Amino acid sequence: MSKRPHIPVMLDDVLEVLKPKDGGVYVDGTFGAGGYTSAILGSADCAVLAIDRDPNAILRGRELESQFAGRLTLIEGCFGDMERLVRALGHENVDGVVLDLGVSSMQLDQAERGFSFQKDGPLDMRMSGQGLSAADVVNTFDERDIARIIAVYGEEKRARAVAKAIVAAREEAVFDRTLALANIVERVIGRRPQDRIHPATRTFQALRMFINDELGQLAQGLGGAENLLREGGVFAAVTFHSLEDRVVKRFLTARTGRAARANRFAPEHDEIAPSFNEIAHKARKASEAETSVNPRARSAKLRAAVRTGAPALPLDYDALGLGRMPSMAELGA
Repeated sequence: MSKRPHIPVMLDDVLEVLKPKDGGVYVDGTFGAGGYTSAILGSADCAVLAIDRDPNAILRGRELESQFAGRLTLIEGCFGDMERLVRALGHENVDGVVLDLGVSSMQLDQAERGFSFQKDGPLDMRMSGQGLSAADVVNTFDERDIARIIAVYGEEKRARAVAKAIVAAREEAVFDRTLALANIVERVIGRRPQDRIHPATRTFQALRMFINDELGQLAQGLGGAENLLREGGVFAAVTFHSLEDRVVKRFLTARTGRAARANRFAPEHDEIAPSFNEIAHKARKASEAETSVNPRARSAKLRAAVRTGAPALPLDYDALGLGRMPSMAELGA
């Protein structure tokens, strides 16, 4: 396991928009190594409810929980269930919700978790350790479904060719190691010296997002945050690629009233009151100073908004662009 320190991305920016206050209650939906949680607890006499589906993250966080005794509560679970998890602890409303999306550097560093194509390990990728693994998908799903997963979640232009090569290769031997899969993908995509990313990047991203239902969890988490935040409460999300950012952007566009009306001739009084006011219309990006120290921040975007007193709205998966996304419920049965 790598001993490089975990550096929270855009931490100063997150604290700037979150503005933790004494007596406040905040939800860190993606606890990870506890970077955001520690900073929030260190900036005000407040409480943090920290959620993570990875049991290893919860275990590592016990020391931090003891350090901030009475102010930090660790919760093992998915942030998509935050509304239920938080209310089960007696909190009807909170003052802030923050999400740091994607896979953590610690998970990438642990070869045995199977997230990385740069280190050989079991082809797993399950954040919780439960359910179908990446190996199950590439070894048992049909070629068409594998291609669809890689094309949609990985935005890989050569998804069909990759899927065809995977299905052909598994006839010779099952996939159970990360490098075996990465080598097959590299053989199909090719690699030039000037390429900035490894040719297996999109395929591994797609498998990880699919088996962990990352976009589905994100949609549920957005709805949960909307229901939990009190008026004046702040929502902040740091995304790392276009799929995540698109979902957050569409959600906030609809919730702030900036989405176009279905009927432009409809009277204004038919419009629904916005449940959020965006702090800025455009996403904030990491500074050059931060990206020079932490390359992971290069693709990061922060979107944040303040909860109004208007009622929460039902989630519309089609409006978020998720209506036709392949899901485990559809393909994994």
